[in-house]
Parts: sequence; C-alpha cells; structure tokens
Amino acid sequence: MIRTTIAGSLPKPAWLAEPEKLWAPWRLVGADLVEGKQDAARVWIKIQEDAGIDIVSDGEQFRKHFVHGFLEHIDGIDWQRMTTMGIRDDRYDAQVPTVTAAVQRRKSVHGDDVKFCRENTRHGLKVTLPGPMTICDTIADAHYGSRPEMAMAFARLLNAEALELQALGVDVIQFDEPAFNAFMDQVPVWGVDALHLAIEGLTCKTAVHICYGYGIKANNDWKDSLGDEWRQYEEFFPALNDSRIDQVSLECADSKVPLSVLRLLADKEVLVGAINVASEVIETPEKVAATLRAAMEFVDPERIIACTNCGMAPLPRHVAEAKLQALGAGTALLNRELAGR
Repeated sequence: MIRTTIAGSLPKPAWLAEPEKLWAPWRLVGADLVEGKQDAARVWIKIQEDAGIDIVSDGEQFRKHFVHGFLEHIDGIDWQRMTTMGIRDDRYDAQVPTVTAAVQRRKSVHGDDVKFCRENTRHGLKVTLPGPMTICDTIADAHYGSRPEMAMAFARLLNAEALELQALGVDVIQFDEPAFNAFMDQVPVWGVDALHLAIEGLTCKTAVHICYGYGIKANNDWKDSLGDEWRQYEEFFPALNDSRIDQVSLECADSKVPLSVLRLLADKEVLVGAINVASEVIETPEKVAATLRAAMEFVDPERIIACTNCGMAPLPRHVAEAKLQALGAGTALLNRELAGR
C-alpha cells in the first residue's frame, strides 16, 4: 500500500499572515501569535487527515521561513549585519544575516510546536528542518571560513534538535536540501557527511527533500534554462543511496526529471512528488495515480510514498486544499488498482 505525505509548507491562514505571500510577516503578536499558529496548525492537520494524508505535518505554520525559522533561535548570528549574497549558486541575490561567532542552540527550537501537533493527531507526524548545506547557502559566513566547516557546526545543532523532537513522538524528520540541486558536486564531498551528523542517533525515519524550488520567478526562470531534461539528481543520487538516510523526496509532477533516475535509489524509500506546486491547476486523482504509476516502472510500490513536489505556501488556500484532496484520492485510486492485481 502506497502511503501519502507532504513535502513541507502550506498556506498561512489570513488571520496569521498575508495570504499567497512567501515569508510574510506575522499579523499577530505575543500570546495571540502563539494561539494563532496553533489554530493554523490544527486546521491544516485536520484538512490533511480528511484528505487521506497518512503522515501529516504542521505545514510550517509555526515559522515564516523554512531556514530562518530555525536560525532565528541560534546564537552566533548577527541579524543586524545583513550581507548581500548569491543564493543557490547565484540564482538570485538576497540580504541575509551573518554568522559572526560559533553557533549555539540554547534550547529546543520546535519542541513546543511538535508537542502540540503530536497531541492533535493520531496519524504519522513529520517535522521538517533545514539541511546543513542549505543553511550555509542561506546565511553569510564571517566566522568559520569554509562552508563545510560551518555546515558541520549547524549539523550538530540540528542533531540535538532532532533527538529532542524524536523523543516527543515524531515519526519522520525531514531535512530540506534544495541546495543539493545547485551544488551537485559537493553533495558526495561533504553534503552527505553533514546529513549523517545531523541524523546521528536517530531511530525514527529520516528523509532528505531535494526539489527545484517554489514556483517563484527566479526558480521558474532557472528551470526554463535547464533544457528538455533535468538531470541534476543523477549526479548525487548514488551518494544518497549509499547514505544512512531512509527516504529521498523529489520532484516528479509536471517536471522534466527523467524518472529513470529513480533507479539510482534502489535502497531507499522514495517520496514521489505527484502534485505540481508551481501551478494553481488542480490535479485529477487520475493524474496523480498516473504520476505514481510511472514511478513504479523504476521503484517497487512498497518503497513509494506519494508526496507533493515542494511546499505550497504561496498558493491560495483553496487550491492547496484541493491539491491535498487530489493527492489522497489519486493514491487511493492506485492502491485499489494494486490490491486488485
């Protein structure tokens, strides 16, 4: 039986932040903000459950940014010293905070949020954390002197966080590494080692998510430049297959990724992106089933988990809800087909 999950973010409700805007400021403060985040997480957990999603998440309702939501609780980062830096191998420029001293985590960042989610669902629970390489590609370094060294420092903090979240009953801890698709040659050199440090001692399922980014102009323009086939995964999937990570999440729906690259993940569970997050067109259950069925040519169905390509934060809420329903319905359709064999 093929299970279902989501890759990451879901739209913020209008009471919490401006809809359809990535990383929008909070509209609440203090205790009202805490309550608003919890209300948003509770709503999206229920929506996921009703849609037939087996392994749910909070949809990143507790943080504005998938990387900075973790970093803003870490010492050693100067948020007043903003540095202009090229992101994802200079795909676009951004003003980012700067590491000025050894990074330290004083207490759990997401523990209270995870405890709330665990108390509000009996389904499997996934938590997403930024991966070490992607952190290093989203923050400037004025202390460590090399990305690998800084990545290992952050990996140790992520590991301490992950171990605490596991103790709260998390079933899957996923590390988001879109930077893997920009620095393919570095993944086997130090990217996988940093992930191994981040997952050390974990006994829950571990996953790494590598997509082609949100459906924003910079990412769409980059994808338009990649030609008829997107073969970035091909360069580092062998290293991931040899790694201790349990699951690999990738983009398949309406992408130009040749599904033959899935052969390179012969020893992993594969989170097959069957929902296009860069379009407001709602997939039919039949289309979702077709995407998953195409992946089955290269991956045994027992190793497939149906997923979204990436997060859906920029989408209208009703579109994201409908896409979740399509993911659940399409997977159920295929499961009935498999049961009838």
